[in-house]
Amino acid sequence: MSEVWILDDDRSIRFVLAEALRDAGFMVRDFDNAQAALHVLAHARPDAVITDLRMPGLDGIGFLEAAARTRPGLRVIVMSAYTDVASTSAAFQGGAFEYLPKPFDLDHAVAMARRAVQAAPSPDAHPEAPVRGAATEPALIGTSPAMRELFRVLGRVAGTRLNVLITGETGTGKELVARALHRHSASANGPFVALNTAAIPADLLESELFGHEPGAFTGATRRHLGRFEQAAGGTLFLDEIGDMPLALQTRLLRVLAAGEFYRVGGRELIRAEARIVAASHQDLAAKVRAGEFREDLLHRLDVVRIALPPLRERIEDLPQLADHLLALAAHGGLERKRLGAGALEALRRHGWPGNVRELENLCQRLAVMAPGREILASDLPGLGADAAPAGAASDWRAALGDACASALVAGESQAYARLKREFDQILLGAALAHTGGHRQRAAEVLGLGRNTVTRKLGSSRRRLTRGRP
Repeated sequence: MSEVWILDDDRSIRFVLAEALRDAGFMVRDFDNAQAALHVLAHARPDAVITDLRMPGLDGIGFLEAAARTRPGLRVIVMSAYTDVASTSAAFQGGAFEYLPKPFDLDHAVAMARRAVQAAPSPDAHPEAPVRGAATEPALIGTSPAMRELFRVLGRVAGTRLNVLITGETGTGKELVARALHRHSASANGPFVALNTAAIPADLLESELFGHEPGAFTGATRRHLGRFEQAAGGTLFLDEIGDMPLALQTRLLRVLAAGEFYRVGGRELIRAEARIVAASHQDLAAKVRAGEFREDLLHRLDVVRIALPPLRERIEDLPQLADHLLALAAHGGLERKRLGAGALEALRRHGWPGNVRELENLCQRLAVMAPGREILASDLPGLGADAAPAGAASDWRAALGDACASALVAGESQAYARLKREFDQILLGAALAHTGGHRQRAAEVLGLGRNTVTRKLGSSRRRLTRGRP
């Protein structure tokens, strides 16, 4: 009969889990601290151990490291109510067999224990003890089932060198996940280099990826190192990979296969190894069927796939997310705002087509515009209790039409110039809020030149200082 140990300072957890395991046919022994378990482990041979992560004294990670020296190959399942990338990554890098988030389903826990027992090595096996990696606090937030599963997958994958494909709707946090993978990887001290393939013109994308030599094309006056070389020894994040031109997909495939490439216009063979993390909001399998994406490249990138849930599918995370984003928005001297019950309920009812990015932009706006410390439903633009339903007269086109009609009825002589100026101000303000005040990125989002954005902003300020609308 297989023996499973339980380590947890919570007596109720030990009792419930032990009863379930005994009913499943296991011998069970439980401990309220890791030190006592290690003392017995010196002369006992359990088939698997289930340990809590956070306990007084020696924690679950410390037990993992000590058990690896005392009983190499012992299958240890780490359980915790504190599910995040740092915890899961530390557990897996410390040698955990699996990660069990609390609260858990008893049938699931028993099945996990059964897999651990079945996967136990023979007594003659002597695997090397894994080394615990350093972990930093992640930027990802959430305790919903979807996020718990995401953290578990990230913890298992982060310490490997496997290529990862991140999928999910726009605004779900694909770059945050890519950065978390890098932060908790063995190459965390190396560079993290990001490239949005959709934001670079097709004729410049090859140079951005692989670099170029002087004279490679008109305007190439000096050597330029591409993103592959910049990311050497670290992680290269290729965002919106589905928009990469087919011709460049072919070259990228060769580089991924051989790990070597030439700069544009160069003759020197360059070798620069980096972990590839790609992301797309598109259905790449559908693009393969349509002949718009190479199937062999998809297989190269899609070694491990991480699918991010949209915000509407983890709406229980919204209060924690909003509170975190409002705290970030308060940096710089702004008053710290908090959501009232009515505002929170209105946010829960919203569909969030823009996902977490939409929530982030809203929190930045509320940090400035909400008059009181507590945000009310009436403070939410288009989301409050009195907001008109989708498709009603609150549609911005209808509102603009009303403003135009009012100006014409009033006989305003400069209606076009005034309305165009106000539209520019609103659009520029939204773009700057979206990019955190970064003018160059705001210009790229709008499809304008940076000088145009600067000129328009300057004109707006001059009109305000002169007291004109």
